[in-house]
Amino acid sequence: MRNHLYKVMLAILMVFVLGTSILVDASAASVETTGAVKNEYTYEEAVFITGTPIIFKGTSKDIKITQKETKGKLTETYNLKLTASNGATLTRNIAYESDVVNYDTIGQKTSNGVVKKYSEKIVDGKITYNLADYQFSQGTVTDNRAASDYFSGNVISRKTYTYQTGSGKNAKTNTVTIDIDSRHAGYENFWGATETQITESIYTYSDGTTSHVKNRLSTSKSRVLNYEENPGSLASFDGGYAVVSEKDVISEYTYDLASGKKGKVDLDNEFTPTIERLIIPKFRDLSNHYAKSAIEKLYSLGIYSDTSNFFSPNTPMKRIDFTIAIGKAVDLRVMEEKNTKKTSTSVFKDVKRTVKDYPYIESAVNKGIIKGVTPDYFKPDNAITRAQAAAIFVRALGLENKAPEPGYVTEFKDDAQIPDYSRDGIYIVNELGLMTGDPVTGRFNPNQPLTRAQASVVLERFLNYLENDLKQNYRDDILFFN
Repeated sequence: MRNHLYKVMLAILMVFVLGTSILVDASAASVETTGAVKNEYTYEEAVFITGTPIIFKGTSKDIKITQKETKGKLTETYNLKLTASNGATLTRNIAYESDVVNYDTIGQKTSNGVVKKYSEKIVDGKITYNLADYQFSQGTVTDNRAASDYFSGNVISRKTYTYQTGSGKNAKTNTVTIDIDSRHAGYENFWGATETQITESIYTYSDGTTSHVKNRLSTSKSRVLNYEENPGSLASFDGGYAVVSEKDVISEYTYDLASGKKGKVDLDNEFTPTIERLIIPKFRDLSNHYAKSAIEKLYSLGIYSDTSNFFSPNTPMKRIDFTIAIGKAVDLRVMEEKNTKKTSTSVFKDVKRTVKDYPYIESAVNKGIIKGVTPDYFKPDNAITRAQAAAIFVRALGLENKAPEPGYVTEFKDDAQIPDYSRDGIYIVNELGLMTGDPVTGRFNPNQPLTRAQASVVLERFLNYLENDLKQNYRDDILFFN
C-alpha cells in the first residue's frame, strides 16, 4: 500500500539555465525531450539520427536557455551551438509558448504549449540534417499543496529532417521522421525538487528502416542537513549543523538503431554544492534525551525559536507551537501585514493578531492545514494530540484523499477511538511511516497528547520524508519501473 500511495503522487521541477539559474514556476516544467544534462557551465546530449550515437557538448558560451512568463504566457527559448569529438556540429534555435491557467480556488495550474519557431542543423562529415518540420504539443498539470507542489505532464511531438546523399546526378534527398512520446512527473518543496522524464522516440527513414531510442532523465536538487564537528577542543560548542544544497542530473539512453547498432549511453552532471551554517542550539536539559538530535536539528533550522536554555522536552506540545513549527518546516508562504489603519480580525477569536508568528497561523488556516476546535476557537495552548498531528501532516502533504473508501477499519486495536476527522490522516501517516502505533499494545492512542520531544521526532520524520522519500519515489522508483 505504501508503494501505491507514492505512485499516485504528482509534482514541480527546478530548471537550471546555463550561466543563470532560474527557479521556474510549478506549472512550467521543461518542455525539451532531448535527454540533455547540464550544470552551471557544461551541456551534453546524445543524438542518434546518423545511425551512430554522437555526444554533442557545449559550455555556457555556446548555450542560452531562457524562460519568461508574462500575462499567462510562458515563453521558453533554446539557442545552442554544440560540437562533438568527431567534428560534428549541432545548431538549434527553438521557441516554445505555453498558456498558463491558474485555478486558485482548487490550488491547481495547467500549462499547455506549442512550438512557435524552430531551426536546427546537424552536420556530420559530408551530410547535413536540416529540421524541415516540427509538430509539438505539451500539457502539464500542477497541484499546489502546502508542503509540496506536485506535477505531471506529457509531450507529443514529430520532427522531420531532410538530408542529402550522393552528389551530382546521384544526389538524393532523404527524410527521417522522429515521433516522440514523453511523460514527466515531479515535485518541489522547500527541501528539494525532482523531475523524472521518460521519452520514447521512433526514427523512420525514407528507405523504410527504423530506429528506436528510449531516454530516462532525472533532475534533482536537495538540501541535506549535516552535523559538523568543531575541531577546537576548548571551544564554547562541540559542533553545529550545516545545510548543503546539491543539484544533479542523470540521463540514460538505450538504443536499437537502423544501422544495426545497439547499446546504452549514460550521461550525468552536477552543480557545485553550496553550504550554509546554522545557529547552534545550547539546551541544557537534553544531554541524554532520545529526542536530542531531532530537537537540535529543528532549532538550528529555525523551526523552533526558543530563547530559553531549557527546552522542557517532556511537557506537552501546544497546538499553536506545533502549527507554527509545521509552517516553518514547509516554508509556508505567509501574508505580510499591510500598513493600513484598520486591522482585520484574527482567524480565531482566541488568537490575537499580535501573537508572535501569527502569519503562520493565518496561512495554515487559509491553506487548509489546520482547523479550530470549533469554527471560532483554536485553543492555542491546548496540547496537540496524536490524531490532530496526523491530520495536519496529511493535509499539508495534500494526501487526504489517498485513504480507502469510507467505512474501512485501520489495523489499530483502538480503531473505535479514532475521531472521524483524523481517520484518513492516521491511516496515511501510518502507511508512509510518519507516525506509527505502539508496537507492544497495537494501539495508536489517537487522543494522547504529544510531548515536545515526541512532536520533535515526528516533525523530523516529516522533514526526512520531504527530503528523501519523495526523491526516491520520483527518481529511483520511476526509473526502475519504467
